[in-house]
Amino acid sequence: MNWKRTYPWVGLLLGAVIAGSGCSNTTDHGAVSSTSPSASSPDDSSTVKPAAERVLKDALGHEVKIPSNPQRIVASYLEDHLVALGVKPVAQWSVGNGKSVQSYLQKELYGIPTIPSDLPFESVMSFAPDLILMDSAEQVAGDKYAQYAKIAPTFTVGNGVNNDWRQEFMTVAEVLNKSEEAKKVLENYDVKVKEAKEKLKQAIGNKSVAVLWLTEKAVYVPNEHLSSGDVLYRDLGLTVPEEIKEISETAKANWNPITMEKLAQMNIDYLFIVNSKGVTKEQILKDPVWAGIPAVKNGHVFEYDRTSSWLYTGAIANRQMIDNVLESILKEKNK
Repeated sequence: MNWKRTYPWVGLLLGAVIAGSGCSNTTDHGAVSSTSPSASSPDDSSTVKPAAERVLKDALGHEVKIPSNPQRIVASYLEDHLVALGVKPVAQWSVGNGKSVQSYLQKELYGIPTIPSDLPFESVMSFAPDLILMDSAEQVAGDKYAQYAKIAPTFTVGNGVNNDWRQEFMTVAEVLNKSEEAKKVLENYDVKVKEAKEKLKQAIGNKSVAVLWLTEKAVYVPNEHLSSGDVLYRDLGLTVPEEIKEISETAKANWNPITMEKLAQMNIDYLFIVNSKGVTKEQILKDPVWAGIPAVKNGHVFEYDRTSSWLYTGAIANRQMIDNVLESILKEKNK
């Protein structure tokens, strides 16, 4: 994840549409429960050694001294990874003065206070973190890293414009000394992907599928290789519409605007809409620009709102997207 990528709702709420304490047991969405080692029996001479403080090199080459058992973690926009590992941060990402959060994670993050997405130094300091995880190099550009490092050990997870979510997840897990748990999460995710891919292949074959994000100002398509595009086309192997292929050749953001002319030409058999426009799906589809799209003609349009996981990335977000695709398409096929 990176500040050059599209953070859902940052644009809408801030005027630029695109661009926990401790651990808890988590069983939903393939996350791994965090448990303490059992006490040694009286006859067992071995003893459980406490985790040692470690020094790890981050994406920017900083050698960071990682606490042996961090309890107050700030990891803005990395919460999906933390929750999948059974870890709660001390604060959670938000925009709009805390009004908008990652809604799809709120079952696990209920009650966790919010922190502004741009991580003001004063706000970070107020949470007294013992570890800060930064999504990308851009978050710590200039002298920001030095400022954050004065507050707590600061580890920058990625240095790319957009980091591969699996690599990012494994890096976060390594920092938290939960690599084995992370491998299990990914194994479970891959099983889910394989099963879903087979069901969809049987149900719709090579029919094309797309997701469009509708806002008050524009319509956006995902990058074929990022965010929900990565789930639909790499993981599930669904057919990519030519317009999304074309936009993805030069696009760097997760979500990119599409012209109304290109939208009207899209040959989509199954269409998912993330509706942030403030009007109903029926009102949207009344516009003549949608009339020629096969999915609209055949009634294969499925709507989700901004509280869904379609605008995010991670093991939990992706699993929820896969469930959405299966539920919508298979239900449609079984009518």
